[in-house]
Amino acid sequence: MICFLAKFFIKDYKRVEDPVVRQRYGILSGVLGIALNIILVIIKIMAGLLSGSLAIFSDALNNLSDVASSLVTVIGFKLSGAEADEEHPFGHGRLEYVAGLIVSLFIIIMGVELLQSSAKRIFSPEEVLFNGTIGVILVISIVIKLTMFGANLQASKAIDSPTLKSTAIDSLSDVLSTSIVLVSVFVSHFTSFNVDGIGGLIVGLFVVKAGIDSAKDTINPLLGEPPSKAFIKDIEETVLGHEGILGVHDIVVHNYGPSRIMMSLHVEVPDFKNIVEVHDMIDHIEKELRTKYHCTAVIHVDPVNDRDRKTRELKQWLKLCLEDVDPKLKFHDCRIVKDEDGERVAFDLEVPYKYHVKDEELLSLLQDEMKEYAPEYALDITIDKAEKE
Repeated sequence: MICFLAKFFIKDYKRVEDPVVRQRYGILSGVLGIALNIILVIIKIMAGLLSGSLAIFSDALNNLSDVASSLVTVIGFKLSGAEADEEHPFGHGRLEYVAGLIVSLFIIIMGVELLQSSAKRIFSPEEVLFNGTIGVILVISIVIKLTMFGANLQASKAIDSPTLKSTAIDSLSDVLSTSIVLVSVFVSHFTSFNVDGIGGLIVGLFVVKAGIDSAKDTINPLLGEPPSKAFIKDIEETVLGHEGILGVHDIVVHNYGPSRIMMSLHVEVPDFKNIVEVHDMIDHIEKELRTKYHCTAVIHVDPVNDRDRKTRELKQWLKLCLEDVDPKLKFHDCRIVKDEDGERVAFDLEVPYKYHVKDEELLSLLQDEMKEYAPEYALDITIDKAEKE
């Protein structure tokens, strides 16, 4: 629905990579959520008054919290689109994640309140009425929430938004909770078992779980999470597509909010190339990355000497040595450095996070191996932490 409405309310709606277009998708989702949830609150309160069901009243309160959540979504997207300033040179994009976190907290708080109210109803049951009007109201609310789930999920995928994904998850939990309410009210009315409180308890558990899941999706980018492997691979393919680039490594991506990315990377180039030509090529690659990913890109150049026989032999030996120790260990930027202290072999060693061998032990092991293979060289190793393959 949101993507459909975007055709009428959002200019250039297909350019979802544009921060302005992205912001409008979020605001449209929030406004739609406010309108539909207000309708749900009204009809569920009517159903609750007619039936005397705590589970229905609880479900109405849940939708009232959804109104507040949708309002937070609108405010969050509005503020996150603000331009960068002196105090926030990378913009305000992370406010979208903050908005998503607030939505998650709303969901959790409401779920806890539902659990408390439902527990009291279990020990103090009351008569629950049911008729066709109440049934129709609850079925309509389920259909509306299913529509909101599909709309927000589609929009979250279109603009890659954790906030809208949280909203979609919340809508799906509402579908489950209202379905449980419908069943519990029906059973309570037509049998001697008063399961209204139990139904409300199950609803509360669903709501709390949905809130916790949503919070995880927003806390991770706020704390800083690694980019996807697919994204890293795409960057590598983009850079390696340029003639004269021998390799790319040490890609670091900082996320300051959707469409607000800062990345740095190292590229390997032949050491004999003219420095001015290399500079112009790197400038061109940085501009391409900025255009393609809407980011700030900084590239460090590593000159590589592939013509030297000793260097080639050392690389081959190092490759075999690391495979012998552990195939998970990788290296790059290997070179022979000459200075007043003599010659040393310098390279970066990629070690997985939470590796079972300490860095000091690895360095000592490689030092011993080098003494056996080529004692004339000292070792200069820089350890880089990397994801496990």
